[in-house]
Amino acid sequence: MTAHPSPTTALPDELRSTPRTSETSATGAGTAPTRVLVLNSGSSSLKYQLLDMRDDSRLAQGIVERIGEETSRLVHTPLQGGGGEKRETTGPIADHAAALKAVAGELTADGLGLDSPELAAIGHRVVHGGLRFTRPTVIDDEVLAEIERLVPVAPLHNPANLIGIRTAMALRPDLPQVAVFDTAFHTTMPEAAARYAIDVETADAHRIRRYGFHGTSHAYVSRETAKLLGKTPEEVNVIVLHLGNGASASAVAGGRCVDTSMGLTPLEGLVMGTRSGDVDPAVTFHLKRVAGMSTDEIDALLNKKSGLVGLCGDNDMREIRRRIDEGDERAALAFDVYIHRLKKYIGAYYAVLGRVDAVAFTAGVGENAAPVREAAIAGLEELGLAVDADLNSVRSDEARIISPNYARVAVAVVPTDEELEIARQSHALVLALGSSNE
Repeated sequence: MTAHPSPTTALPDELRSTPRTSETSATGAGTAPTRVLVLNSGSSSLKYQLLDMRDDSRLAQGIVERIGEETSRLVHTPLQGGGGEKRETTGPIADHAAALKAVAGELTADGLGLDSPELAAIGHRVVHGGLRFTRPTVIDDEVLAEIERLVPVAPLHNPANLIGIRTAMALRPDLPQVAVFDTAFHTTMPEAAARYAIDVETADAHRIRRYGFHGTSHAYVSRETAKLLGKTPEEVNVIVLHLGNGASASAVAGGRCVDTSMGLTPLEGLVMGTRSGDVDPAVTFHLKRVAGMSTDEIDALLNKKSGLVGLCGDNDMREIRRRIDEGDERAALAFDVYIHRLKKYIGAYYAVLGRVDAVAFTAGVGENAAPVREAAIAGLEELGLAVDADLNSVRSDEARIISPNYARVAVAVVPTDEELEIARQSHALVLALGSSNE
């Protein structure tokens, strides 16, 4: 392996934390480091969390927004020891390198500098890993090259993920950098679920198949649902409904994904905030031939001007429900289309799995919109599904069952935690590599 510089040379002086002795170090001399910094790099944003894997606790979290603009904004929240006051700074942050250095400065102010010997790894969310990356992977030049080769099938996400990775590698070249792929959990799908019915040679030449996304969330939620039922993941079949501005469903049999709603890109599947989900492919030809729209215009229509916002002008489910209560017919139609698609996927994945032990709602809408959960399950009583109105109306940050005791299939609300999942996978990989090298 290539030799790496020591941690003390990886950061400029102003970003180093206060030196710790072996007596004051949380991990102690000779003990494996337990902290993981999780980075989620977008085209103009950088989300982060610092976690301690001894107890899955969060030490700090934050976001840098509008990178590259004069009005850049960094919001940092220290969380260790019961938490501290949120700090916000505004002003130009030129690029992701400057953003990460600013984040490092905030962490240093809390005694959590990126040069700390307690930092075990930096875990990166990477949206598209294709078929090659089926598990968390330590990043090297070859891995970077493959992520770059996948840019044509993830043009909105992989370039930003690469920027975050390269920035972090430059700042801490001595530290393991781990990629955790959104697509990895779905690589267990059988070919019958993953293949599109188009010419095989064409499909293979251009990597056209169903990959699926939100895999980190689906993995976490399916396991937490099993735990909620008092069983192991291998014992249960779960339909996971990740409902946020982006939305996806998955069928998970014994801990393995066997089908998912998103496909080559995150456009396929459920109705989303601004994405259409499933449409007849000929709609694109029709728009080009009859409406004279360009490929880029059609792309923008389906990804940014469709879904809930296309149907009623709003993509916030709270606002849509408010409008429905006031008698707004467009809002009601948008809600009905959203629920109709959701029901179709619940029924389809019930058929795929054969036996379902639980349906789990997660993400922003899934965790907080009781009317969505109620409407999605209504009418499915013959499948053993039901929602208890009182349990469904309770707001909580805890995983919980909202179905009545008599229901054959549990209906659950399970808050997702993609950052924790990334941290767990990154830390486990680093520990395993450390053990294999001893």
